[in-house]
Amino acid sequence: MSAIEVIGFGALNIDYLYRVKQIVLDGEVPIDRVTVTPGGSAANTIYGLAKVGVRTGFVGAIADDAQGKACLSDLQRINVDTTHIRIKKTKKTGIALCITDELGRRAIYLLPGANSVLNSQDIDANYLSQAEIVHFSSFVDEKQFIIQAKLLKKLSGSVKISFAPGMLYAGRGMQALSPLLQKTDVLFINKDELENLTGENLVAGAKECLKQGCQVVVVTLGKGLSLEAGRVMTGYICDKDHEYRVESSAALAGQLDSTGAGDAFAAGFLFGLIKQRKLDECGQLGDTMARFVMKEAGARQGLPSLHTLKKTLPSITSS
Repeated sequence: MSAIEVIGFGALNIDYLYRVKQIVLDGEVPIDRVTVTPGGSAANTIYGLAKVGVRTGFVGAIADDAQGKACLSDLQRINVDTTHIRIKKTKKTGIALCITDELGRRAIYLLPGANSVLNSQDIDANYLSQAEIVHFSSFVDEKQFIIQAKLLKKLSGSVKISFAPGMLYAGRGMQALSPLLQKTDVLFINKDELENLTGENLVAGAKECLKQGCQVVVVTLGKGLSLEAGRVMTGYICDKDHEYRVESSAALAGQLDSTGAGDAFAAGFLFGLIKQRKLDECGQLGDTMARFVMKEAGARQGLPSLHTLKKTLPSITSS
């Protein structure tokens, strides 16, 4: 058994989350709520996995400042291995400024900071190769994108690659992402990112990603698409032989925070893979974790413990 089951590799940021009634292009609106918390897509997923008992590690960069220490301590507090997080002296820790409104719209602005000086010498391929799964997410700068693409060729063939490109990488287009997609076992992408990446709708876009080499494509749909009998479709999963709809009994209501919902979905799904669950069951786990997160401010506050997850989905988590 691997000492570490899942290792994350992506940007580490401090998230400044502002909730407003509406996002304006030109004007003034009051701020209803401010939340400051450690973040970064892959880091949020690793945090979620650690909270449900998965042995995890992380590769990334922070600065030697208060924000960097907050990022580090938040992961250490739930026993994530942080020995391969590098501390950079020349930059400040990365910042993500996220503005959300009552309609669920978001605007995210990124200042990469220490993430932009992470280099190939900082990455230990042997460390990553010990994991069952390596989970990648995006960086702002080209240098780190190239590092990730080259690293995939160095990892052990036994390692499964999980990839959450986000809008930053999706906007690069299919040709640019091809080196990463060719090596991806599980792609996590939301509907808007998928359309941006492929120019296709939900099903056609997912199939196009399979053609690029992805083994499984997981598309999240936010609050979901309404179906018959009051049910809601919150995700779509496919591999070369099967496709599944992730459904919930009712739509989420009220003032919800979608920050980190996709990261939480990935955590639940990967938890299911680690436990050798079927793809549709992995989807249920992902949906459940995402729903917990959306009830709280920020990407980590609402993440469930293993005990809570077992109580919510006893049939899937019983063994």
